[in-house]
Amino acid sequence: MDFLRPATWADALAAKAERPGALPLQGGTDVMVEINFDRRRPEALLDLTRVRELAGWDTAGGRLRVGAGVTYTRLIEELGGRLSGLAQASRTVGSPQIRNRGTVGGNLGAASPAGDGHPPLLACGAEVEAESAARGVRMIPAADFFTGAKRNALEPDELIRAFWAAPASGPQYFSKIGPRNAMVIAVCSFAVALHPAERRVGTGLGSAAPTPRRAAAAEEFIAGELDWDGRGPLAESAARRFGELAAEAAAPIDDVRGTGRYRRHALAVMARRTLTWAWNDHRNAGRRAS
Repeated sequence: MDFLRPATWADALAAKAERPGALPLQGGTDVMVEINFDRRRPEALLDLTRVRELAGWDTAGGRLRVGAGVTYTRLIEELGGRLSGLAQASRTVGSPQIRNRGTVGGNLGAASPAGDGHPPLLACGAEVEAESAARGVRMIPAADFFTGAKRNALEPDELIRAFWAAPASGPQYFSKIGPRNAMVIAVCSFAVALHPAERRVGTGLGSAAPTPRRAAAAEEFIAGELDWDGRGPLAESAARRFGELAAEAAAPIDDVRGTGRYRRHALAVMARRTLTWAWNDHRNAGRRAS
């Protein structure tokens, strides 16, 4: 197995074009586990950790552009106030050592159904910036990025350069259930994001289907139930129905971490709770502003 280590983004794209079978390595927190357990043996590793163009973030057109090499730790510390749902999810990733090394870009590349960063990206309507040497840049909505279990929409010669997301315009929450409280793969997870100016609610489900996915019916239902103008209380019946619809969007399996039935139940509970927390924050913000 060859080890490729480009120093610039242009060199990385050229290497990927020449060796489409080379597996990109960003944080390596997923890849090295698979290699160590002999579950994967790529023809080459393409180490992107020296590519400085991937390690920054900036703003453009009112949105945040976060490089694929920005670690979870930096995302929490530098962008926690603007990408609050993703920051919450990032705090649940592994240990401090893993968060210091792992990246959302690497999480996207692995495309695991249980990836902690995926539900918040879906809920906030993020886009993935991919690039190839031959065709240049293209933007892929997060909702279209995951094509199967550990499969994504990238072409063989493409690499993830960044993800784009609007700064949170309303409260965002992430919830995750695992066999223990830390350093655990999610049995299932859920993210919610309120977009008050658009009178819209975004959702994201994790570890509950072959791919991370949104709960579109739940989003449509609750958007029509919330009192966006008066910021009145959230009806218990509406929260319960939102949870039911979120659970119906899932297609979970039975495995060693939990049954499909348990996952559906947990999703309904997490959806109801996170929506309640978010809506209460939105109401309280309105009181402070008045």
